[in-house]
Amino acid sequence: MKKIEHIGIAVKSLEKSNILFERLLGTSHYKIEEVVSEGVKTSFFKSGPNKIELLEATDAESPIAKFIEKKGEGIHHIAFAVDDIETEIKRLKSEGFTVLNTVPKKGADNKLVAFLHPKSTNGVLIELCQDIL
Repeated sequence: MKKIEHIGIAVKSLEKSNILFERLLGTSHYKIEEVVSEGVKTSFFKSGPNKIELLEATDAESPIAKFIEKKGEGIHHIAFAVDDIETEIKRLKSEGFTVLNTVPKKGADNKLVAFLHPKSTNGVLIELCQDIL
């Protein structure tokens, strides 16, 4: 893994949270994107070399809606940048981690993504991200 790619935060309202994070970070979001397959709308902020992804559910059955229902708003996942997501998935499986996506899928911000189950990572949902070339 190369670096932390972004921190994902589940929010009830992207509109209200964008205002809050604009005030907090002193900058506007640079992208809003909907990932229909995941039932989510995202908004990205940059803060120095770091990125924050706000996630709002667009479907009551989506993972974000279920997360908010169970735990409330807050940190949903930490994403790590990888050069070769398929190799990293194989490596992590061989290390005993529970990989939720054995085949990477298209995510937001022009990335291929896969997730590790929080039960195998001390309760933290981990996302692997590879730039789509």
